[in-house]
Amino acid sequence: MAKPKPVGPEDYALVRELHAQDLSRNEIARRIGRSGRTVSRIAAELELSFERGEQVKAATEARKIDARAKRAALANALLDDAERMRQQLWQPADYVDHGGKEYVRVDWTTPEPTFADKLKITQSLGIMVDRAVKLDEYDADPGIDAAKSMLGALAKGLGAAYDQLNQTDADGG
Repeated sequence: MAKPKPVGPEDYALVRELHAQDLSRNEIARRIGRSGRTVSRIAAELELSFERGEQVKAATEARKIDARAKRAALANALLDDAERMRQQLWQPADYVDHGGKEYVRVDWTTPEPTFADKLKITQSLGIMVDRAVKLDEYDADPGIDAAKSMLGALAKGLGAAYDQLNQTDADGG
C-alpha cells in the first residue's frame, strides 16, 4: 500500500485559493487530489470555514418570501377568475348541439345558462374561492387563530358570568 503524500505548502496555497472561489470542501478535495478530511484540517489551520449556514438561511428565507408572494398573487388571480365566472351566471349563453346521421349542427343562445350549467359554474366558483382562502390561510399568522380562540373563550366566560349575575338578581339575591 502506497504511503500518503505529505501535506505541503502548495496544498495550503491551493486550499486557500479554491476556498476563496467559494468551492465546497469536497470539490476542493477532488481538485487537489486529497481527502475531504485533509482539506478540512488544512482549512481549520488556515482559519477558513465551509459553513455556509447564514448564506443558506438567507437564501431559504428569500425563497419563502418569494413563494408567499406567488401564493398571494395566485389567490388574487383565483378571486379575479371567480368574479369573472360569477358574471357568467347572468349573461346570455351560447350553445351548440350536433349529432344524428347527417351530423346536423344547431346553434342557439339563451338569456342565461341552463340550471345545470349554473350549477357547474357555482361549483367551480366554490372551488376557486376555497383555494384562494386556503392559500391565504397557509400564510396566515398562527397567533391570530390563537388570539381568536382566547377571545372566544373569554367571551363565553363573560357571557356565563353575566347569566349567573342575572340569575342571582332574578332570585332576589
